[in-house]
Formats: sequence, C-alpha cells, structure tokens
Amino acid sequence: MRGPEVGAGGPSPHTPEVFLALREMRRAKLRFALLTGAVGLLAFLVLFLQTLTGALIEQFIGALEHQSGQVVVFGEQARRNLEGSVVPADTVDAVAAVDGVAVAGPLGEGTFTVEADGELTDAVLFGYELGGPGAPTTLVEGRLPEAEGEAVAPSDADGEGFGIGDVVTVAPGGYQITVVGQADDIRFSVTPALFTSFDTYAAARRSVNPDAEAVPPSVVVADPVEGTTPEELARRIDDQVPGVDAVTRAVAVDSAPGVGPVQQSFSIIVFLCLFVVVVVAGLFFLILTVQKAGSLTLLRAIGTPTGDLVRSLLVQVVAVVVGGLVVGTLLLYGSLAGSGGGIGATVDPGLVLTNAVLILVLAVLASLAAVRRVLRIDPIRATVPGGATA
Repeated sequence: MRGPEVGAGGPSPHTPEVFLALREMRRAKLRFALLTGAVGLLAFLVLFLQTLTGALIEQFIGALEHQSGQVVVFGEQARRNLEGSVVPADTVDAVAAVDGVAVAGPLGEGTFTVEADGELTDAVLFGYELGGPGAPTTLVEGRLPEAEGEAVAPSDADGEGFGIGDVVTVAPGGYQITVVGQADDIRFSVTPALFTSFDTYAAARRSVNPDAEAVPPSVVVADPVEGTTPEELARRIDDQVPGVDAVTRAVAVDSAPGVGPVQQSFSIIVFLCLFVVVVVAGLFFLILTVQKAGSLTLLRAIGTPTGDLVRSLLVQVVAVVVGGLVVGTLLLYGSLAGSGGGIGATVDPGLVLTNAVLILVLAVLASLAAVRRVLRIDPIRATVPGGATA
C-alpha cells in the first residue's frame, strides 16, 4: 500500500510522502511555525553577521582593495602596514626594472585634516601616477583625475562635502582639491579616501609641512606582463629589490591591521549560530519522531514503505528550512533597507544563496538521527498489545 489517495486538487497520489508531510504540518501549524521562525531568526543572524563583516572590512581596506595595482611593494620594516610604509623614490625605478613588470608607479598614502562642507574632518589621500597603476577601479560617476588638484571621492560620502564639484581644503596650509569623480567602496580605516595624482598628494604633504624637501612614496604598485602572475612577480621583486616586501593586492588586503581579528571574531559567532541551527533542527525532528512513533508503526503495519516515511520527514525538514530562510532573508532586507546598517552594507544574493545551501545541508544532516529512528521501526510491534504506542 502506497498511502492515502487524494483528489485532483491535492497532492499527487504518486507522492504520498508529500501528502503525509503536509497533512501533519497542517495539523500542527503552531509547532512547525515556531520552528520555522526559530530557523528564520538564526538564518538572519548568520546572514546579517556575514554581511556586517564584509561591510566592516570594506570600510577598513576598500581603497587598497579597489586600486588597480596588482602587486603592492611595501617597505621591509612596515610589516605590510600601509600607514607605516615608506620606500625611497628610486625604488620605483628598481621595481620597474624587474623582469615581468609591465608598469610600476608610486603610491602615496596619508591621513589629513581637511575642511569639507564647512567642517573639519579627516580624509585619506591616495596619490598615484596618473595613467599608471593605483587608480580606483570602481568609478561610478564623473571621471578620474587628469591634473593636479583633482580627486575621486567615495560615492557614499556625497553628503559629507565630497560630492562632485565640491572643494576639499587641506588644513593647515589651505591646499585645495576638487572632487571630479566618485567611486564605490574606497574608504580606508573607515575614513573617506581621495584618489589624486601623486603630485597632488605631495603638494598636500608640503602644505601641511612646508619644510619637507621631498615626499617619498608609501609603497610601489606594479602590474605584471601578460603570462606572469601577480604571485610570481611579487616573488621576483622580493628577490631582486633589496629592502622591500612585495605581495599581491589580495595578500596586502588580508594583511591590513584589524582585518584578521574582525574576520576571526565574526567567524566564531557565525559558526556558533550554524551549530545552533543543527542542534535545534536535529532535536526538533528527533523529538517529533519519538512522539509519533505509534502512528509511524501503524503506517508501516498497513504497508506504507519505509522510504515514504523517510521522504515525508525530509520534505518537512526542507519546508521548514526554506521557510526559515525566506523569513531570515526578509529580515535582512528590512534591517539594511535605507541605512545599510549605518556602514553601507547591502544584501549580497551570492552570500544569501551560499548560506541557504549550507544551512539546508546542515539541517538535513541534523535530521539523520530522526531518519535512523524511522528506519528502525518494526511493523510487527503493531500486532503486540501496546506495541503501536510504545
């Protein structure tokens, strides 16, 4: 016997497991609704924490990540800290002479007090050689700087005095920089970054410190020729240029101060949330299977295949998890709507999909204890007095 037949308006008679699953869920709406809500809240926490982590890291190192240089050459003593790195001016030529370098140029970085929108605030200047590596790669409006005194500013700082056409004044000294373009995700250490020519960066340095005779680059950025990987080029520069520490852009981003601890802290919290998903789902369906042991024994006794009962259980697991994921995703959209969590965070569909698959797989694995109990049901117990309810 394959299970109850249903009318044309209900589940297909060829899917008795769906009929059994949905019939039970309709009878225990509150129980399954509470579990769906619990999974939804846990899914929301996982998604929100991962979205928040990505946004925070972007605020810390977005400008470094979204500059065009594929290899970043730090001073050897800087320990890959952009703020603490200084290289001699002739290092640019030394790097450019390394076999496999297509183009190399200086990149200056420094935090300045500036006047924007009539108020004093901080801004980070990234000065690169126009036409060379180091330009912002996420331009969304306006243009790149073409002359001294021009800059690209973060698109999310439009209301802070960094809109296109706004003039930012370096204080002290009064050196003025005009914003001519805006790019996404180019903050650095949570501070708006301005991408300018290296000459503009040097002029801003001299404006603050008129006694400065020379302004050295903070790092050298380089791109490899076709056929050479950034990893290979970084190794060659390390071997051939003394006093430097060359790494790929990705390694430079991961090595930035603060990135590792933030990722580690949030990863632990996300792991704990996923662990709770496994425990909650596993215990719920195991307890549910124990409570309905009598009904399952009777179904086996009247000929319902074990496979139908197992698939019925798995249908419920999938329905609860998918419902919870929908709830969690809607909560995520609601929490980030408009403000982006205060740090420009947005919903990443790829992140949602990846976590949805992960949570679903974990929930199915967590239900294996309940599946094992279903597989051990002996229909003969239904013929023993009290056996069907044991």
